[in-house]
Amino acid sequence: MTEILYCANHPNVETLLRCNRCERPICTKCAVKTPTGYRCKECVRTQQKAFENAAWYDYLIGFGVTTILSLIVSSIIAAISFVAGFFMWFIAIAVAAGAGILIARIVLPVLRRRRSRALFLVTAAGVVAGVLPAVLFLLFSGNLFSLIWQGIYVFTAAPTVFYRISGIQLR
Repeated sequence: MTEILYCANHPNVETLLRCNRCERPICTKCAVKTPTGYRCKECVRTQQKAFENAAWYDYLIGFGVTTILSLIVSSIIAAISFVAGFFMWFIAIAVAAGAGILIARIVLPVLRRRRSRALFLVTAAGVVAGVLPAVLFLLFSGNLFSLIWQGIYVFTAAPTVFYRISGIQLR
């Protein structure tokens, strides 16, 4: 006869599952399916933290560098938008995608390839923060049509920086 096991987190729930790493009994609410089997949430959290090695100052550096680079690119887009006319659609899309890749390539070595999901989000937020001065300038100058190009830049460059820095491969 088998021994009755109770979940380590829910002592009145019977279970037959065990974490395949620490062997603690877990119920279906506490089990996390991984490619190698079921694990408890604590073991999964411990494993995820091993991949996050960013220091506190990496967030400041990542945000600062992406903000400055994004400010430069958004200023160039704002300047070009006054003269480019219809072709600005193509220019904005091409510049935004290329700028996102370039910003990510510059930021990665600056961060020494440290990783953290929050760091990836902070760098993407830096792209958005870099656009704000150009947007304010365009609002105060009355050139509202050029805001479209800034929007195209933000919605293309920020995700590009995020996925390039996080290592996501799109094929």
